[in-house]
Amino acid sequence: MASESDQTSSTSANDSPDQTSSTSSNNGPPVNKIEPLKLPTFEEIRGQEMWNNCAVRSVFSGVLGGLGIFMGLFLGALDNPLMQEQMTARQQFIYTAKQMGSRSWGSAKAFAIMGLIFSGVECAVEKARAKHDTTNTAVAGCVTGGTLSARGGPKAACFGCAGFATFSVLIEKFLDRHD
Repeated sequence: MASESDQTSSTSANDSPDQTSSTSSNNGPPVNKIEPLKLPTFEEIRGQEMWNNCAVRSVFSGVLGGLGIFMGLFLGALDNPLMQEQMTARQQFIYTAKQMGSRSWGSAKAFAIMGLIFSGVECAVEKARAKHDTTNTAVAGCVTGGTLSARGGPKAACFGCAGFATFSVLIEKFLDRHD
């Protein structure tokens, strides 16, 4: 019996160094494995260089701004004719379709121009200042608002500048893109 207890103690002694080494490593601070650095591929670099081009950004924003056509369709559908009681259903349908068409084209142009100007100015200011912050958004908003309302005269351009800059900064703060 003494030999069995000796064997049991020797077996547990052989097992315990493995267990103590694993428990001692578990008791210590966790060791984080260092992940290897993944270098960007050639295509990713080219895509990033292309997107950093102000002209590409402006054109892309202008094209996406053209999606304002859907807003025009929606607003044109809500337009009611003045003499609705005197019009037949067919005349009302034709009137609504014409309103939707003219409103959608106007909205598409306005949003495309707005996106083109805002994105281009924001990119140019960002490149010139070498900073990515809310000031770029405010300047781009001011230039865009002033440009879009310049036909109304200098007072309208000033109000457009202030209004669009304020709106742009508020949206920027709401989305919290910059620190």
